Amino acid sequence: VFVALVAAVSANHVLSEIRDRVVSAEAEKLSGQALVDHVNANQQFFKAKLSKRFAHLSETAKMKAIGGVAPSMEELSAQLDKQGRVSQHTELDTLPDFFDARDAWSGCSAIGTIRDQSSCGSCWAMATGEIISDRICIASGGSQQFMISSDDIMSCCGFTCGSGCGGGNPLAAMKFYVSHGVVTGSNYEQHAGCMPYPFEPCEHHNNNTRFTPCDNEPDFKTPTCTKTCQAGYPLTYTQDKHFGKSAYGVARKVADIQKEIFTNGPVVAAFNVYEDFEQYSSGIYVHTAGKYLGGHAVKVIGWGEENGTPYWLAVNSWNTDWGENGLFRIIRGVNEVGFEAQMVGGLPKL
Repeated sequence: VFVALVAAVSANHVLSEIRDRVVSAEAEKLSGQALVDHVNANQQFFKAKLSKRFAHLSETAKMKAIGGVAPSMEELSAQLDKQGRVSQHTELDTLPDFFDARDAWSGCSAIGTIRDQSSCGSCWAMATGEIISDRICIASGGSQQFMISSDDIMSCCGFTCGSGCGGGNPLAAMKFYVSHGVVTGSNYEQHAGCMPYPFEPCEHHNNNTRFTPCDNEPDFKTPTCTKTCQAGYPLTYTQDKHFGKSAYGVARKVADIQKEIFTNGPVVAAFNVYEDFEQYSSGIYVHTAGKYLGGHAVKVIGWGEENGTPYWLAVNSWNTDWGENGLFRIIRGVNEVGFEAQMVGGLPKL
């Protein structure tokens, strides 16, 4: 009991410090290596390094690659409130201190899959497709395993969801899953399912030439909704549709978010991105410097604590050589960069 009390006091002290901090105007203006140096010199929560994916991109291109959530966080939050936020009835004392959906449902291999949105602001469609895939597997006890097509979501949901590669709304995407259904589709490289992702990853490593280098990456346009499966796929577009039973916002409290993940599987988080998030390498992210770039959406798969600092564990869509092998941790309990205010879930119709 004493050890648990000390840990709680330590965590509360850390969270209090984070709530009270102020990012200076000078720090907000930093970019590139100067930003990386400032981050590493002025806090101990995470390490930054200059990302090959973003190092040579213009500010406009950076915003294109990141700014994948529309409307604004404030408007999305209001929509989630109107839709109704769900709180599971799981008892708090059953929640573990550490939770990783990859371990909890180890038979569902897609939970740990890292996607690459390439030069398309499709993070909202990717994250939504990911949690649908995961929740179908979880709800079916592992008997239904396939990847849901983010291409179908971003190209066929239309203006209801947003602007495709120009950004979109994860709540609207989940509602599209309920009303219209979504087909299967893998990453670009696997090229499996009805509608696999159409854009190749950009090449992060200077000595490799499999794909176009990130700094020369083309500006991809939203694909046309064809409502057809790729050649050779055994089912028609209509036959391959999978439908949801519900779409909802997740209640804002930390415990409610934990209960939702613990009960039903990963959720989508939409949040504000600053330039220091681009340069995240490892550790627990806390916004420290850099300008605001736009909204972003990711998949949250768990939580934990390190050296008295509580965190969320999330899967990004910037390939495996960004962050912690494609994942990242972000401080938990202070709604950092709006991370805890716009979480989306839903249930599959099996």
